[in-house]
Amino acid sequence: MMLHSVSKIDWKDYSDSIPVFLVILVMPLTFSIATGIAVGFISYSALKLFTGQGRKVSWLVYLLFALFILRFLYLKAL
Repeated sequence: MMLHSVSKIDWKDYSDSIPVFLVILVMPLTFSIATGIAVGFISYSALKLFTGQGRKVSWLVYLLFALFILRFLYLKAL
C-alpha cells in the first residue's frame, strides 16, 4: 500500500526526492518513525535552503528543522 505512494514521487526533483528516500531508509534502520520523520524534516529544509528554494517552505518547517537539530545534538537520538 505504501509503495503505491512512492511511485507517485517526482524523482527528478532532488530537493523533494532525497528527503523521501532518507525517510524510507532511516525508519527501518533506526526502528523509529520519529527519527525517520526528523531526518526528513532536516534534509528537506536543508536542501531547499541550499538549492535557493527556501522561500517556498513555511516558517513552521524551519522551526521544526531547528527543534529536530537541537534534539539530535542534545539527546543523541541517532
